[in-house]
Amino acid sequence: MKLTYICDHKKITTDVSNGDVTITSSNDGHRQVVSIKANRDIVLETAKIVLDNKANYKDRYFLNGYQSWTDTREFKLNNRLRNIKKSPHIITHMFAMNKYGDSTFYRYSIKKVHGYDIFYSRGKDELFLYNLNYHTAYLIIELTKQLKKIILTSDVHNIALKAGEEITVFDFKLFTGYENGLENFYKDFPYIEKEKLFGYSSWYNYYQNINEEIILRDLDALDNRFDVFQIDDGYETFVGDWLNIDPVKFPNGFKDIVNKIHSKGFKAGIWLAPFVAETKSELFQMHPDWFKKDQKGHLIKAGGNWSGFYALDLSKNEVRDYIKECLTYYMDLGFDFFKLDFLYAVGLDSYEGKSRCQVQDEAYQFIRDVLKDKLILGCGANIINSTNKFDYLRVGPDVSLQFDDVWFMRLFHRERISTKVTLQNTIYRSFMDHHLFANDPDVFLLRDENMKLSGRQRQSLGVINALFGSLMMTSDNLSTYNKEKQEGLSMLLDVFYHATDKSFRTVGKFIEFSFRLNEKKHTFRYNTKKGELKYVG
Repeated sequence: MKLTYICDHKKITTDVSNGDVTITSSNDGHRQVVSIKANRDIVLETAKIVLDNKANYKDRYFLNGYQSWTDTREFKLNNRLRNIKKSPHIITHMFAMNKYGDSTFYRYSIKKVHGYDIFYSRGKDELFLYNLNYHTAYLIIELTKQLKKIILTSDVHNIALKAGEEITVFDFKLFTGYENGLENFYKDFPYIEKEKLFGYSSWYNYYQNINEEIILRDLDALDNRFDVFQIDDGYETFVGDWLNIDPVKFPNGFKDIVNKIHSKGFKAGIWLAPFVAETKSELFQMHPDWFKKDQKGHLIKAGGNWSGFYALDLSKNEVRDYIKECLTYYMDLGFDFFKLDFLYAVGLDSYEGKSRCQVQDEAYQFIRDVLKDKLILGCGANIINSTNKFDYLRVGPDVSLQFDDVWFMRLFHRERISTKVTLQNTIYRSFMDHHLFANDPDVFLLRDENMKLSGRQRQSLGVINALFGSLMMTSDNLSTYNKEKQEGLSMLLDVFYHATDKSFRTVGKFIEFSFRLNEKKHTFRYNTKKGELKYVG
């Protein structure tokens, strides 16, 4: 192991104990643990281990993206990852496109590929590796193309240790054989009981253009097959002003709507982005001191949505009090289900003496503590920090009303809106379901209106979501469904609730998956380029 740290304003790299640090390690053949004890005050930069195992160009490698929207699938060593830094600087800066993923702190290169915290290879030399130090530091797994090395980096950057303090920098398990590794992964992350839920979300039909009439109309169209009715973005005056429900769109507020949702036997759901606020919000205008600043004193822009938005500073008590007040307000209104979005923003810059992983872990735990036993759906969140904190986690980017995004976004942006990407994420992250959290694959859409997805692409979206997700949502107005659409919905719900023995494998540009339903085995081949399913038996 090579450790890099700062002591007395000097950057030092060592692979052995010295007067500044004492390094201890253990390895039982599968689990490797490395700890650091500071003999003097230090600030950690990074720690690296080079595995004895070699990468090769024939195997496929599961590279888990940094956050839930990041494209995630099985890659080959000659594949490349999209790099937002290749985008014109003026566009990147204007829309803060580099803030959604890891490019602000990870150096991309065409000479390597990388993933986070959970990794496997399929083929000749099968490996399975996962991070057990996920409260402290992200584990970055790099594969170098020329040297074919597998390098593990513990992202301990910024962790401050006083003399005498000790911390674990590596704690991971490594197994040979994919099935063997997956079996052990499930032992360390045992099955979590989470109810499968079928619900409605207002977003993927109306987006921010919602009002009381639309919400009540779509609510009336739902039958007793539904479990959740969730109001998405567009009800608030501005993002960040969560206590200001738009009086024009919702003149009667939410109390009567929540009561009507409950009267139908549904859980009432609401959308918030608790760690950010947009520039037009009262919060941003009145409390600029509540927002996180970088080392140069500049406010940290978190993205280009809405009027542009900035990250709140959770190290401030008044910020935590405000977030708690907002969440409590909606709990008091009777909401049972909270979709919390853009959660990556809290980790855009590390806080004093803490790693980015520690910051996000503590922030997500804060949310859990405030909402207590309410159901939480995390979105735009780091995967490993969501473990055992959120009931459900979005495992891919937003579904688009067309199969893939516009051409220039396809070139660079790993967290872009894309039905194509989210379907692959849904499949390749399916092994996490009910072990880290329950998977949310995002919505399926069967309607014909306001739609650019072909009929076959909508079929793929419905079947794959039903098969590999535990939260199944739609934004369709069911009053527009004809008999064929209703029968299609019933078929998807049958798969969602009753399919068993699910498996998949990559075959070139196809993903072949099988499942058993009503004692019969079914196998489909999914064309990842076209978004179409073919039934093969």
